[in-house]
Amino acid sequence: MICQDRVVVVTGAGRGLGRAHALEFARQGARVVVNDLGVARDGSGEASGGPAGEVVEEIRALGGEAVANGDDIATEAGARAVVAAAVERFGRLDVLVNNAGFLRDRMLVNLAEDEWDAVMRVHLKGHFLPLKHAGAYWRAESKAGRPVDARIVNTSSGAGLLGSVGQGNYSAAKAGIVGLTLVAAAELGRYGVTVNAIAPAARTRMTEEVFAQTMAAPAEGAFDAMAPENVSPLVVWLGSAESRGITGRVFEAEGGHLCVMDAFRHGPAVDKGARWDPAEIGAAMKELLAQAPAPEPVYGAS
Repeated sequence: MICQDRVVVVTGAGRGLGRAHALEFARQGARVVVNDLGVARDGSGEASGGPAGEVVEEIRALGGEAVANGDDIATEAGARAVVAAAVERFGRLDVLVNNAGFLRDRMLVNLAEDEWDAVMRVHLKGHFLPLKHAGAYWRAESKAGRPVDARIVNTSSGAGLLGSVGQGNYSAAKAGIVGLTLVAAAELGRYGVTVNAIAPAARTRMTEEVFAQTMAAPAEGAFDAMAPENVSPLVVWLGSAESRGITGRVFEAEGGHLCVMDAFRHGPAVDKGARWDPAEIGAAMKELLAQAPAPEPVYGAS
C-alpha cells in the first residue's frame, strides 16, 4: 500500500497501460481519477465514457475509490477540469500520470500534415497542459504554506529516445516529452514536485499489430513479458513518497527489465580557442567521433 490515500490522475486510463496504472495505483491504496476520451486507436470517432467507466467499476470492485473523467486533456479547459476533478472529489491532487496518446504511423514522405498535428496534439500538448495546471495547483499549495510531496510521471517511448522508422510524428512528440520533463523537473522542484518519464514497452491497442508480427504469444502459464501490467509497478513507485528526491530522469520498463536511460550528455570535445575554418573541421571531427560511442540503431532500421 505504498500509495495509501494519495490522489492520482491517470490520463488515457481506459485501456492498455493507463488502465493497468490506474488499477495498480488503486491496489496500492490510491484514489484515482480515470481520464479517457474513449475514442478509437487512431484518435478518431465519437468520445465515449465507456472505457473510463469500466475501469472505475473494476477499481470499486477491488474496494478502491475512483471517478471517471472524460475531459479532453489536450485543451486548456479540459486539462484544468481534470485537475479540478481530483481536488473537488478527493480534496487534493498528489500524482499526475500523463499517458494519453494514439498513433498515426506513416513514412515521412507519406505523412500528412493533419497526421503530424494530431499526434503532436495528443502526446506533446496532452502532456504540457495537464502538467501546467497540476503544477499551478501545487505552486499555489506551496505558497499557501501547505506541504507538497507531489509527482508527475510522463510517458515517452524508445521511439522518442532512439527514433522509430515509420513513426516520425510519434518519435518527435515522444522526444519532446523528454525535453518537457527535464524543464518541468527544474522548474517545479522548488514547490515539492518531482517530474520523471518512462519509456515503456508493452502489448497494448497501439502496439498489438507490431507484436503479433514480431513475437510469438507466451506459452500458457509463462511470464508474459509484454503485458502492460509489468510497467505499472515502476509508475506507481514513482508516484509514491518513496521516490522523493528522484527527478528529471527517464526510465525504461519492459517485462521485468528496468533501466535508467542515459540520454544526451557532453561527450568528447575540442576547443581551438579561435574560429574554425571549414576546412579544419573534418580532421577535428574525425578525432572526436573516434572517441565517442556509436549511436544506438533506430528501431526498424535495416
